[in-house]
Amino acid sequence: MCRSGTNPDSIAVEIDDTADVSAAPSAELIKELVAANQILFDQGVVDAFGHISVRHDKRPDRFLLARNMAPSRVTAEDIVEFTLDGEAVNANGRRVYLERFIHGEIYKARPDVVAVVHSHSHSIVPLSIVKGMRLQAVFHMAGFVGQGAPVFEIREAGGDATDLLVSNNMLGAALAKHFDGHDIVLMRGHGSTVVGYSVKQVVYRAVYAELNARYQLQAMQLGEVTFLTPEESAACVRNVEGQVQRPWDMWLEQARSRRN
Repeated sequence: MCRSGTNPDSIAVEIDDTADVSAAPSAELIKELVAANQILFDQGVVDAFGHISVRHDKRPDRFLLARNMAPSRVTAEDIVEFTLDGEAVNANGRRVYLERFIHGEIYKARPDVVAVVHSHSHSIVPLSIVKGMRLQAVFHMAGFVGQGAPVFEIREAGGDATDLLVSNNMLGAALAKHFDGHDIVLMRGHGSTVVGYSVKQVVYRAVYAELNARYQLQAMQLGEVTFLTPEESAACVRNVEGQVQRPWDMWLEQARSRRN
């Protein structure tokens, strides 16, 4: 059961726990997910809104996501387990993100995906609303962006009067279809969602997607932009993304030092 009628936060709901508790995820995975929330906030990818999830390490048909709260404040006690349909396992009456369906439906559609970030990072949004201009890889740290990130137009699935939020399984499944052959999808007037094969990789991608968008917007003001070729993009993913531990360690240190 969903209870939101008297909730002042329109993007949070209270739901009953309707699925059985499974084997507990590893403490290390929870710790990594908490750190990822802190890094994404510190790097300006998320603010009070946005979220990151990870597939359960012992049950691939479940995922872990914080309860409804600002990412910078997430602790291990705030992590909630969900089924891929978005049913809560251990919310215990706590409010959860309305857009949890983004995560569950992507995990259904992409069994290879281990982690998902949804954000409204500032430089991404303009490229989601300008017709004829797509986010494309412009530098070697963002080869995963490729030659044109697709844009999810929610009107095609939900009509002309939605609040642009992916608030049910039908809208989540419509979004997930855009990840066929792509690891980042822009959402018109909303933000973007990026996927990865580990928590560290998806954080890397979320950070560098925002930087790529910023560089692209700046370059477009100067003149014609030279984008990466498909071959360059593939080589960059292969050779650069193997270094995700290096920025992760630095970002985590920075995030924690600023919290103290």
